[in-house]
Amino acid sequence: MSDIDRRKFLQATAALGALASFGLGRAASAQGKSPGDFPDILRKPIPSTGEEIPAIGLGSWITFNVGNDQVLRDQCADVISAFFAAGGRMIDSSPMYGSAQEVIGYCLDKLGARDQVFSTDKVWTSGDGVAQIDQTLARWHMQKFDLLQVHNLLGITDNLRLLFRLKDEGLLRYVGVTTSHGRRTDDLIAVMKNERLDFVQVTYNPIDRKVEEYLLPMAYDRGIAVIVNRPFRGGSLTERLEGEPLPEFASDLEVESWAQLILKYLIAHPSVTCPIPATTNPGHAAENMRAATGLLPDDKMREQIAAVIGVLV
Repeated sequence: MSDIDRRKFLQATAALGALASFGLGRAASAQGKSPGDFPDILRKPIPSTGEEIPAIGLGSWITFNVGNDQVLRDQCADVISAFFAAGGRMIDSSPMYGSAQEVIGYCLDKLGARDQVFSTDKVWTSGDGVAQIDQTLARWHMQKFDLLQVHNLLGITDNLRLLFRLKDEGLLRYVGVTTSHGRRTDDLIAVMKNERLDFVQVTYNPIDRKVEEYLLPMAYDRGIAVIVNRPFRGGSLTERLEGEPLPEFASDLEVESWAQLILKYLIAHPSVTCPIPATTNPGHAAENMRAATGLLPDDKMREQIAAVIGVLV
């Protein structure tokens, strides 16, 4: 791992831990709102530009695939409303998520909140990527996206070339690549070595920690933002922990739930930019955002979190 400056990476880890222990790093803003509207939300920078975004986002896998059910569509709108009201911005989707893209478009229209979203979607085709992106834009009712990602490395050569071209033409702000469930990590690392990506998206949580070994330090060293999918293992992790008492040290972090403890574990890592937990519950969306307030765990406490959860699950 000679191409990674581990000393710089470890210094950043220590610096973030020190920042957390003093309760700093708390200013926030949402697009269209002033920073004072969300004074307690931790923001993290996108390394390629320095733009800061709230450290917790919102996923849409399964949860927003509700078809034309009007009651469920309005429930999704309530989730997004609670997410924005708590200071959130990034919403992530994909063409493979059923009706999720159309539902997000409906919700943003209903809420009149299009100026608040950091729009994040994917290209998932080995064929006509342009046609798929046009369809995705139409479903979101967007003119352009903040971030598009090659989903699970599908058609990586052609699709990545397309996304870079759109970025060069001013039709896209950021380019990324995703993996999930810990699959194809080595292939993603190879892309990270050879391409100037703005973002990668990977699975990471206190149980699934493979990316800590090499990918996360590389992302830090190369200035690539990291989105975390499946922070709760698709809900199975928080379901397993439900009813278990929080560890005593959790009170030092002012957390109210296992979900918040897991999210704080993630955003305390210097390479992690934004986990994207998904939910159908507006209260959970607001609760998740509160993980981006208050103190963060230092390295020692992060290991304690992982150890406790490892025993319980």
